[in-house]
Amino acid sequence: MKYTIDKQEKYTLIRLHEEKLDSNVAPQLKSEMVTLHAEGVRNIILDLTEVKYTDSSGLSALLVGNRILQEDEGLFVLACLSDHTMKLIKISQLDSVLNILPTVEEGIDAVFMHEIEKDMKKE
Repeated sequence: MKYTIDKQEKYTLIRLHEEKLDSNVAPQLKSEMVTLHAEGVRNIILDLTEVKYTDSSGLSALLVGNRILQEDEGLFVLACLSDHTMKLIKISQLDSVLNILPTVEEGIDAVFMHEIEKDMKKE
């Protein structure tokens, strides 16, 4: 799996450098997200700009990322989805479950808003 990771204080950005998010890539993506979570990462933005095709195992990896972060009150954001991936998510009725934003920048803003809201709840 080809990807880059950019760790920031409040979030980690994963840029997937693959055309397909399928059964060849999904297991590695899952394990990478589980590892990052185990290292203390609470917010992940997944940049799917280069991904043109996604299958059910790819969707499964996205749902795993979403679940592990939500359990810890974190945020999992998908950014820059292709039309194909977006259609698959809508057909699967996961568009109401997953956080999908058009750009990485909006994903970063969403993470900061989420962190502010979390801090306000604690007070």
